[in-house]
Amino acid sequence: MNKIILCADSTCDLSPDLAERYHVIEFPYHIRIGDREYSDNVDITAAEIFENYKKTRTLPKTSAINVSEFTDFFEKWVSQGYDVIHINLGSGISATFHNAETAAQQFSNVFVVDSKNLSTGTGLIVIEAAKMIDEGLPAIEIYARLQKLTSHAHASFILDTLEYMRAGGRCSAVAALGANLLNLKPCIEVDNTTGKMSVGKKYRGQLSKVLVKYVEDQLARYDNIDTEKIFITHSVIAPELVDIVRDTINRTMHFDNIYDTDASCTISSHCGPATLGILFLTK
Repeated sequence: MNKIILCADSTCDLSPDLAERYHVIEFPYHIRIGDREYSDNVDITAAEIFENYKKTRTLPKTSAINVSEFTDFFEKWVSQGYDVIHINLGSGISATFHNAETAAQQFSNVFVVDSKNLSTGTGLIVIEAAKMIDEGLPAIEIYARLQKLTSHAHASFILDTLEYMRAGGRCSAVAALGANLLNLKPCIEVDNTTGKMSVGKKYRGQLSKVLVKYVEDQLARYDNIDTEKIFITHSVIAPELVDIVRDTINRTMHFDNIYDTDASCTISSHCGPATLGILFLTK
């Protein structure tokens, strides 16, 4: 029987019950507010980050997991006879993948996968890896399969406000003001061949109506969607909006499992409150 440890960084945004079900060890990013450092999803929440921003107008600093941390973590499991499969936030978004890859080069049985994605776009790949482990596949074969799978994971999300993107230097104050005045809700899309993000369709109107149209548009884009599972992932959003999205999915297409998860602090601090995305695989 293969002994394999499956791990991912905290931005994979799996719920605690899913992480437990699939035996996933999550490695938290660092969140710094003022002179205090926190561990993503461990001792700070997205709601607390948003509350702090309201008071101080200052976003937290998020920092990558460094090479030394990865080396220590991998060594812990390799020394116990395990192979390690680590799935990371896309290299087009963070330097963390390169740090993990550098640490992995010290071991012959640690395999680091560039998800080329974020949030539960990465989480989808993590779950598939867990299933392969359960099937008894060797780590090196799982690694090869996951590298091909990344281009089948689709992630996009609707921003309710550009304020947090502006505060983080990812868009200009003029663009943010214009979007707010026009009541625009941009769709941010992840390129699953590079992991980089771009602006897709710009919706206009109330968020409740925009989310319905967004879900319909995303599910209509592909004719080969894997209907085994879909994620609704969000950052501190009204429950009734999640219900609207779930109802729209059910009305549009049948999925065996619809998972509702919260975005990590790292993801949330960049996109702001009331951000929501649907994330799924294609065959």
